[in-house]
Amino acid sequence: MKIAYDYQIFSTQKYGGISRYFFEVAKHLAGSDDGMVDCLINSPAYVNKYLHCSRHDLRISGFYLPAIPRTGRIRSSINKLFSPLAFNTWQPDISHETFYSPKSVSPPGSRVVVTVYDMIHELYPESFSASDRIIEYKRIAVERADHIICISYNTRNDLIRFLGVPQDKISVVHLGFGLAHKDFAKLPDQTRPFLLYVGLRGGYKNFEGLLSAYASCSELRDNFDLVVFGGGVLKPFEFEMMQRLDVPLEQVRHVAGDDGVLASLYKQAAVFVYPSLYEGFGIPPLEAMSFDCPVACSNSSSIPEVVADAAIQFNPSDNDAIVDALVKVLSSSALRTNLIHRGRDRVKLFSWFKCAMETLEVYKALLL
Repeated sequence: MKIAYDYQIFSTQKYGGISRYFFEVAKHLAGSDDGMVDCLINSPAYVNKYLHCSRHDLRISGFYLPAIPRTGRIRSSINKLFSPLAFNTWQPDISHETFYSPKSVSPPGSRVVVTVYDMIHELYPESFSASDRIIEYKRIAVERADHIICISYNTRNDLIRFLGVPQDKISVVHLGFGLAHKDFAKLPDQTRPFLLYVGLRGGYKNFEGLLSAYASCSELRDNFDLVVFGGGVLKPFEFEMMQRLDVPLEQVRHVAGDDGVLASLYKQAAVFVYPSLYEGFGIPPLEAMSFDCPVACSNSSSIPEVVADAAIQFNPSDNDAIVDALVKVLSSSALRTNLIHRGRDRVKLFSWFKCAMETLEVYKALLL
């Protein structure tokens, strides 16, 4: 079986969840022992660091081009010109499109698979620019595909609700996760225990809801800092919000860094908080659990599907519910221990190998 992945995400994303997903699936399929699977990543010009640093037996048709400003159109032209040439000499049985294209990037004769990650644009359009055309392009890609993979049952149900896709055209394959349990980075000395938030903070991510909950509870504010990893430095409006809520600015700290830094934060945090209003899947709670960090998270969208009973859940729109969940975890060593043990069991159900093997079953079924 010959499986191809196109250039779309690899030519635009240096790092990120979607390119990591396709890289991991292709890597595990290429490394399978049965010799029946042949994978190709057809990206004539890519900026992706996962591909660039790959040391695996992964067939890549293309070359690494640093993401120099104002070179996006050049990369796009190279990919559109040379991608069909590679497909002409390497005819795949399956073409798995890596993002939503208004025009097919798959070669004639191959069966087309598209992955839908979430329906955030449809549910929270106010969080995106008016010029964003993801909704339109997603619909076109979904209609064109022979089969669709959704990364959670919640995303599948939303896809059916918004686009009316027949259920038998959809398979659910949960994502894996992976964060190295070695080479922990040394962090600055922490003067107080801290709550940990990871990722982007705008709109549906509900960081403002978490900050409001933190500010409203003296037990949290007086005893714990709030550490924010990734997502860019804190913005002026976020500092203004802290001042308005009477939160000392030094108690909310942004930390940037690599996986080693993130791993160290998970290891040291008193609790990991995931207050998002909506997620297509949600990898960070699994990462936290893998480092024995207790998790408090939203009870919305796909998040309960991922964490099950291994986290304490709250209504992300209810300030008091967020506070109650955090105080409950932080004040009970027995609960924290219980969550840690449940987390260890929960993460065993998710891996990139399992994701790849279940994706392979989707490919095989399409060729029957």
